[in-house]
Amino acid sequence: MGKSESVGGKLAGKIAIVSGGATGCGGAASLLFAKEGAQVAVVDINADAGTQVVAQIRENGAVAEFFKTDVAKTDQVNAAVARIAERFGTIDVLFNHAGSIVVKPFLHTTDDDYQWLMDVNVKSMFTMTRAVLPHMLAGGGGSIVCTASISSTAATPLEVLYCTTKGACAMFARAIAVEYRERGIRCNAVCPGFIDTPHGQREIAALAQYGFDASEAALSLQQGRLCAPEEVAKAALFLASDDASFINGAHLYVDNCFTAA
Repeated sequence: MGKSESVGGKLAGKIAIVSGGATGCGGAASLLFAKEGAQVAVVDINADAGTQVVAQIRENGAVAEFFKTDVAKTDQVNAAVARIAERFGTIDVLFNHAGSIVVKPFLHTTDDDYQWLMDVNVKSMFTMTRAVLPHMLAGGGGSIVCTASISSTAATPLEVLYCTTKGACAMFARAIAVEYRERGIRCNAVCPGFIDTPHGQREIAALAQYGFDASEAALSLQQGRLCAPEEVAKAALFLASDDASFINGAHLYVDNCFTAA
């Protein structure tokens, strides 16, 4: 499918970066953004998966490049964004999706656990946005979407560190929106519930090891079912696109009432 054939073309003519864009919700977003007309820079530490998703995008007639990056490393983030700007000329959309999780009892967590998760989930969002914003401002504006979580407001057991980082992600998105609204920047957060991705299944398995059942059957009362990665990608697409032109500093929950009940 060529760019002119993109369904809807909600990101037609846009240059989009997806961090953590090789697998799961990030991979689904890379594919969807390209389908909707964007040229996509896939940023991820997983070279095999990143190369595969870029190949799939190209097979569909769209434009994408892979940039292997450890988003927890500031120098790698800065280098990747510089290469992306050189390759594409501008940056219109940033989807800060890269992230991970630590599941263990709080008193078993370590300083290393804390620092690693803060680096991957929060510092990466800070450094990616700081590197990308000058390019967006030079181009007259842009849209940033940050992946937070239901865990930014609804605490989950055995995930104190994760909840802490995702609360930071949610407020980061809101603060960027307030500071840069008058300069044409929108920044919003998408907050998924439990998701049927490799990351989500690892979380469910880790919780089960400690006797906490977060299987799809157990979640039926709170969430109905596991969320599909494409459903998160569609929410991110909406926030990234001009369809959300007057939505700024918002948190969009993709959780089928988990946080509403």
